[in-house]
Amino acid sequence: MLDTVLNVGLNDSSVCGLAKSTENDRFAWDSYRRLIQMFGNVVLDIEKKEFDDVFDAKKKQKKAKLDTDLDAKALKEVIEEYKKVVKKHAKRDFPQDPHEQLVMARDAVFRSWNNDRAKTYRRINNISDDLGTAVNVQAMVFGNLGETSGTGVGFTRNPATGEKEFFAEFLMNAQGEDVVAGIRTPLNISELKKIMPAVYNQLRDITTRLEKHYRDVQDFEFTIQDGKLYMLQTRNGKRTGIAAVRIAIQMVNEGLITKEEAIFRVEPNQLYDFLVPRLDEKSGKVEVLATGLPASPGAAVGQIVFTADEAVQKAGHGKKKNPVILVRAETTPEDIHGMEVAAGILTSRGGMTSHAAVVTRGMGKCCVAGAGDVHVDERTREMRVKGQVFKEGDWISLDGTTGRVIKGKLNTLPPSADDPELQMLLSWAEPFRKIGVRANADIPRDAIQARAFGAEGIGLCRTEHMFFAEDRIPHMRAMILADNEKERRVALKKLLPMQREDFLGLFRAMDGLPVTIRLLDPPLHEFLPKREELMVDIATLPNADAKLKKSLVEKYRQFGAKAAGDLKKVLSNLLGRVEDLHEFNPMLGHRGCRLGITYPEITEMQARAIFEAAVAMTKEGGKAHVEVMIPLTATLKEMAHQAGIVRRVAEEVFKEKEQEVHYLVGTMIELPRACVVADEIAKEAEFFSFGTNDLTQTTFGFSRDDINKVLPTYLGEGILKQDPFQVIDREGVGELVRMGIERGRKTRPHLEVGICGEHGGEPSSVEFCHQVGMDYVACSPFRVLTARLAAAQAGAGDKLKGEAGRTK
Repeated sequence: MLDTVLNVGLNDSSVCGLAKSTENDRFAWDSYRRLIQMFGNVVLDIEKKEFDDVFDAKKKQKKAKLDTDLDAKALKEVIEEYKKVVKKHAKRDFPQDPHEQLVMARDAVFRSWNNDRAKTYRRINNISDDLGTAVNVQAMVFGNLGETSGTGVGFTRNPATGEKEFFAEFLMNAQGEDVVAGIRTPLNISELKKIMPAVYNQLRDITTRLEKHYRDVQDFEFTIQDGKLYMLQTRNGKRTGIAAVRIAIQMVNEGLITKEEAIFRVEPNQLYDFLVPRLDEKSGKVEVLATGLPASPGAAVGQIVFTADEAVQKAGHGKKKNPVILVRAETTPEDIHGMEVAAGILTSRGGMTSHAAVVTRGMGKCCVAGAGDVHVDERTREMRVKGQVFKEGDWISLDGTTGRVIKGKLNTLPPSADDPELQMLLSWAEPFRKIGVRANADIPRDAIQARAFGAEGIGLCRTEHMFFAEDRIPHMRAMILADNEKERRVALKKLLPMQREDFLGLFRAMDGLPVTIRLLDPPLHEFLPKREELMVDIATLPNADAKLKKSLVEKYRQFGAKAAGDLKKVLSNLLGRVEDLHEFNPMLGHRGCRLGITYPEITEMQARAIFEAAVAMTKEGGKAHVEVMIPLTATLKEMAHQAGIVRRVAEEVFKEKEQEVHYLVGTMIELPRACVVADEIAKEAEFFSFGTNDLTQTTFGFSRDDINKVLPTYLGEGILKQDPFQVIDREGVGELVRMGIERGRKTRPHLEVGICGEHGGEPSSVEFCHQVGMDYVACSPFRVLTARLAAAQAGAGDKLKGEAGRTK
C-alpha cells in the first residue's frame, strides 16, 4: 500500500552512461522512462493514466503488441513525451540532479503513509495510524537487461488452495512492478526451470530455507540480472481462509509449528471462505465468456462497474446494497476502496500474484484475474469479449474457483462447513475457548444451520419477524387497529397457536440448548402501510379508474375493503390509526418493554406461547431450555412489571398442563441508563444480553440507518477508526458494557451475560467480550465459525500471556 520509485538517479546524462556501460541502449532508455513515469506518479502526483496514454499511443503507432516490442528509438520518443506530461501537470521540469531525485523520492514514500489507499488498508486491517513507516534505499538490480534477465514474485505454497507446491510467476526482460501490476500476463515458474534450471534450483533452495526460518509461508520477490539471482524481499504471505487452514495443519504435521500456534495462523474472518457460495449452474444458461486464473475462490454475481469510485457509488450502503463486479484491465493500490465494496473482481491482465489476486485473497473476495480474452476499455466504459459488448450495469457471474467469467445473472448455492481440515483446526482450538457461541435465529431452518456450524444455543430470537408471515400479518394488523383490549385479545388469540408452533420448532431444532426469545420490540407502525403511501393512495382515489380501484381493493382487503365504495372510509380510518402511531423518532419511542407495559395482553400472549411450546417439547420427550428476554428496559420497575407478567403466565401454564419447565427471565441491555443502574435491574433480571447495536446508537447518538451520511467523512478524517456498528467502541460503548456487567454481578454474582448484536461475530469484539467476562456471544449463523475461532484465540492468548508472565 506504500509507494516505491525505481531507477532513481537516472537523468539525460547518466542514461547514456548506463547504455554505454551495459552495451544495451534499449535497457537504459527503458529504465529511464520507467523512472519518469513512477517519479511523476508517486512524487509529483500526476495521474498514472497520463503516462499510460502516451505509452499506449506509441505502442499503437509502432504496432507493438508488448511493451518489450518498443525499441530504444521509440522509448526515447516516449521519454520526450513523458517530460512534456511532467511540465504540463507539475509546472516544472523533470529533476536532473540525482540528489534532488533521492530527497524528493524519500519524502514521497514518507508521505505515502497517509495516502488514501494506505489509510483504507489500515482501516480494513485494523492497523494503527500512529505506527509510521520507514524508507528503504536499495541498490538497483535490473530485470530488464534483456532475455537473460527477469523479475518474479511467488509463494512457497499455493496461497489460494494451500497445496504444498512452489507457486510463483515471472517475466523475462521486465522490471519491478510488471508482474504484480498485471501489465503483462506472466509465465508460470515451471517455465523458468526450462529456461534457467540453475537459477530455478537456487530459487527453490533459498525460498525453502526462508520458509523453514520464518516458519510460515513466504511471499517473495526476486530479480535475475544477466543470469544471476537476487532476492529482493520476503514476508509472510497472504492466503485465503481455505489455504490458511490447510497450511497450518501441514506445518503442524511437518513439525514447524505447534497446534497452539496453528490456531493463530488463521484469521477468524477467514473461515468465511468455507462459507462462500458456489454458482448454481442449473439456475440459468451458462455461457462462458472467458476463462482466467482462479485467483480467489467463491462465486460473485453482480453488475459491471469500471472504476473503484463507481463501485463505491453503485454498491450503496446498508439496506440499499447492490452487488457490483469491478472490471479492470488490472487493479492498482488506488482501487482498494472499490475492491472493498465489490462482490467480485475481474481483470483482463495479471496473474495469481497480481495486485488483484493478492488483495482479494486477503479480503476473502471472489476474483478472476488475467482473463486474456476480455478487453476492457475504461474510457468508453465497455468490456468486449467474444464479439459481444458489455456496458456498465450489465450482469455477469464469476467463478473464482475455476476462473470462469459467465454471461448474465446466475443464482448461488450455499456452502458447507463440513471440511475435515477445518474441523481438525477447530478441534485444536476449542479447548482454549472459555465463552460460549450462540446464534441469532428466528426460524428452525436458521437454527439447524447454526447448529451445523457449532452454535451452542440461540442468543436472540426476534419474535417480530414471525408476525410478518402472510398468514399472520392480517391478525397482527387487526390487533393494532383494535379499538379496545377485548378486540386486541381476539386478534392475539388467533396469533397464539402460530407463535406456539414457531417456538416449538425452535426448541426441537435446538434440542435442549438455550433458546433466548425476545418479546415484541419494534414500534407497531412497522406492521402497517407507510403513512406516505396511504396519503398517496388517498390522493389518487378520486381520479382512479376501475383498474386502479380494483388493485386498491385487493391491496386493502385485509383492512376491510370489499368493494371500491369501501376504499375512502377504510383508507381514512387506516391513515388515522397510522397518524396516531406516528412518531418523530420511533427507535426511541413506543417500542420494547414500553409496548408490553401499554398493552400487557401482548406480553401475556407471547409468554403463553413460549411456555406452552416448552411444555409440549417436554411431553414429546425432549428438553426446552427457555430464556425470556424483555427488550429496552431502562428501570427496575419496567423490568419488574414485564417479568411479573411472564412469571405469572408461566405458573398458569404449568398448572394447566401439569408440567413445569425451568426458565430464566432477563433483559436486553441496550440503553446507557440500563448499564448505569444494572445493579438495580439485576434484582429482577436473571440474565443480561447486551444489544450493542442499539447501545452503540444511543451512546453515540448516531442513527444506524443514516450513519453512512457521516461515516465516510469520519473515517477519512480519522475521527473514527472503525464503523462502531461493526467493531465495538471499547472506549465508550465498551466501558458501559463493562460497567453493566460489574454492577449486575454485584447484585447477582452468577448473572448470565451475553451479547446479541452483530458485534457478537466480529473477532475484535469477541475478544473484548472474553476480556470482560461474558458467558457467551451470539451472532448470525454464518458468523458462528468466526466467533468460535476468535473466542478460542482470546482464550489461548490469555494462556500465552500467563506463561510469559511466569517466565519473566
